[in-house]
Parts: sequence; C-alpha cells; structure tokens
Amino acid sequence: QVQLVESGGGLVQAGGSLRLSCAASGSIFRINVMGWYRQAPGKQRELVAAITHFGTTNYADSVKGRFTISRDNAKNTVYLQMNSLKPEDTAVYYCNANAAAYGSIWPVESWGQGTQVTVSS
Repeated sequence: QVQLVESGGGLVQAGGSLRLSCAASGSIFRINVMGWYRQAPGKQRELVAAITHFGTTNYADSVKGRFTISRDNAKNTVYLQMNSLKPEDTAVYYCNANAAAYGSIWPVESWGQGTQVTVSS
C-alpha cells in the first residue's frame, strides 16, 4: 500500500557529506513518522533519525550534530543530510514510514530497499 524509494547513497571520504532521499507513494492518507535506519555488517539495524508529520525529530546520539532529517509533506519525501561522515557511518541505510493508508484500518509500516553508504578513511 505504501512504497518507498531511496536514493543518494554512495562512496565518500571521511569528513564528507551525502544527502539521502526517500519518496513514498501509494494509497497514503497521511504519513505519521518517517525515519532512517542503518545496518552495518554483523550488527543489528539501528535508528538513525526520525521525524513526525509535525516536524518533531529524534536522533541517535552517534549522529547528533552531524546529521539532519527533514521532510516535505506535500511530496511525501524525507531527507537525511549527513555531514562530517565517519568510517563508522558505513552501512546500508533504510527508509521507514508509518502511515495511515486508504483501505487500511491500522497504520501501515513500510521499508525501502536500502541504499549503501560507504565512508572511506
């Protein structure tokens, strides 16, 4: 019911920047929360940042001050601006959305396919 398409990953040197985008489509009434998670090899998936429909944000301690999450509600799109990247930020980054969808009584949770971010030292 809700599809997420991510873009913007890639290879960057330590100290560099990347911007991830995630566009949602489908039978969307309203997206309640959009967020970014990441999973490094051999590690569990972890929350990086999330933002509510009204703009309230939440960040992992490891990215505070370096990453900024934002969203465009009109476009159902969320962005993650990543600055001062470190090698430990290397992971597959996944977009997540919790949405009220037409035809569904309960909120729908969706995941993107993931985009690789690699930070070289």
